[in-house]
Amino acid sequence: MSNLPDEAFRDTIGTIDEEGNRKFIFPKKPSGKFYDYRKWVSYFLLIILVANPFVKINGNQFMMFNVLERRFNIFGFPFWPQDFYLFVVSMIVGVVFVILFTVKFGRIFCGWICPQTIFLEMVFRRIEYWIEGDRGAQIRLEKQEWNAEKIRKKAIKWFLFLIISFFIANVFLAYLISSDELLKMISEGPENHISTLISLFIFTGIFYFIFAWFREQVCIIACPYGRLQGVLLDDKSINVAYDFVRGEKEIGRAKFNKQEDRAASGKGDCIDCKQCVHVCPTGIDIRNGTQLECINCTACIDECDTIMEGVGLPKGLIRYASEDEIEKNATFKFTARMKGYSAVLFILIGILAGLLFLRTDVEAVILRLPGQLFQHKGDNISNIYTFKVINKTNNDFNNIHFKLVGIKGTLKVVGEQDLKVPKQGMKSGTLFIEINEYLLESDKTKLEIEVYEGNKKIETSQTNFLSPRSFD
Repeated sequence: MSNLPDEAFRDTIGTIDEEGNRKFIFPKKPSGKFYDYRKWVSYFLLIILVANPFVKINGNQFMMFNVLERRFNIFGFPFWPQDFYLFVVSMIVGVVFVILFTVKFGRIFCGWICPQTIFLEMVFRRIEYWIEGDRGAQIRLEKQEWNAEKIRKKAIKWFLFLIISFFIANVFLAYLISSDELLKMISEGPENHISTLISLFIFTGIFYFIFAWFREQVCIIACPYGRLQGVLLDDKSINVAYDFVRGEKEIGRAKFNKQEDRAASGKGDCIDCKQCVHVCPTGIDIRNGTQLECINCTACIDECDTIMEGVGLPKGLIRYASEDEIEKNATFKFTARMKGYSAVLFILIGILAGLLFLRTDVEAVILRLPGQLFQHKGDNISNIYTFKVINKTNNDFNNIHFKLVGIKGTLKVVGEQDLKVPKQGMKSGTLFIEINEYLLESDKTKLEIEVYEGNKKIETSQTNFLSPRSFD
């Protein structure tokens, strides 16, 4: 990139001035082929994002992340605290997929799929354009005195931002506590759920702060992905890129003059109109090369294509391309690094699929009560145990009981004999096991206990039975 100017711009962030104060960005309203594609993708993803906590598969919420109770639903699969390893594996699969996607296609996730970008660019900024106008009108309004017009426009915008932030907070809460619980709280009234209402207001404030003020700083400062891409990207990764070979040529970029033969002059195809800078939502100059602030939103591609078409030059001066494609005219290749990430991804997907296939709908854990030794009861030895039965299904269990198998003995549950475990619920308790000491061959005997719902065996659990070391 020897044709580019010095890289002093990399020492600072474009949204911060020399004194460290925030420089607000007023991007030009984008338009063009890619922007239209992004709108359809964004609206589709917004529908999915809002619908996810309210869609159910086999009675399970499609997506739920109940951190407080450590219960998660991913694609309709429920994950309990005991299934946390499955949740971890699924998250690792997601991370490896994003890494592979970044190595191959750059930061396209940020521009097309990330909820932060979708909400900011396709919801909040569009409202802003509708109320305050395009880039020039917004800049003039910002410099304008606080008269009736400015107060009216700002008040309407901020009010709509607040309403949308409150709506997003409710959807976010549905992911956290389940949509059923949220609807139940709404029907019962806020006065019965003050703590939840306070949480809702806090989330609303956070979302309002992000989309009304913090904005692109989330991508530049808070999100680690921009810095991560510096490690993942190489000269073969596809990115939104400026064709500096064509744009600079021998002399460099220059203003357009329709009276001259630009091809013969040695000037690059970039006419230095700076429209790619004005339309950028993070305020960078894509002509400076790959930067952590770039979210691959394609706004600069559409704007540059429009300008090129207007001056009669070929489109694609800014386009999806790799460094090697621009500099060496090389075609895309599936590199060894990409193959390695792909292999790891397929292995992890296989492991996750196997673990999901082996996962049971019911889990029973029977453990000896800590600190308790065996007891003599005549010729029998008695051990006391705690049990926990977890029902991961959407059906109530009304007749849970246990059977000792492989050895003759007595199993007694303390309290109710026919246990009830509600759907998506858990039941714990205490039980005694008595075995004749002459049937025990060692001081620690492995026991197998079957768990039944009515006449149907639903789970098998193993535990240890302690007894004296020697027998008469």
